[in-house]
Amino acid sequence: MTRTALDFDDNWFDDAEFAQLRRRLPIPYVNAIPVRVGESGDVERIGLLLRSLDDGTLGREVVGGRIRFHESIRSALMRHAENDLGPMALPVIPPAIAPFHIAEYFPTEGSSLLHDPRQHAISMCFILEVRGECTPRADALSLDWLTPEETLRSDIVGEMCHGQEHILRYALAHMGFAI
Repeated sequence: MTRTALDFDDNWFDDAEFAQLRRRLPIPYVNAIPVRVGESGDVERIGLLLRSLDDGTLGREVVGGRIRFHESIRSALMRHAENDLGPMALPVIPPAIAPFHIAEYFPTEGSSLLHDPRQHAISMCFILEVRGECTPRADALSLDWLTPEETLRSDIVGEMCHGQEHILRYALAHMGFAI
């Protein structure tokens, strides 16, 4: 019997193989901006994660991560929403899934607005309505719900990691907010 890539579990590549692939190929990602929507349908709050960074400082990020082999974009969004926001977040993913923006992270700082020292990543960016109770998990310390205006404060923008403040600005513009 022949084996295919589908015969392997989540760890199809060992760490060394994956590190080598990251240096040679763009890696697909999803990013999501969690939002709370009011009764009128307007976005009232935007969720930003607070994480402890590798250098010991704190920084803010949006929800997101890698798309696994043979995983749909919808499934990746749901997995990352649950990983970052908790199992009771109840994210709403629309039936016709389309990103509001495509972002590129480059490993070379200064060659793009977004930077990821590990790899060249291409991320589909979504606005993700969240209806349930959020309990940040994994390496997230908290999830702060801010008004759209608060997300643009210099102290908040200054805490954003990897240039993700640009994704946040694109999301705000897409939702009709002045930036």
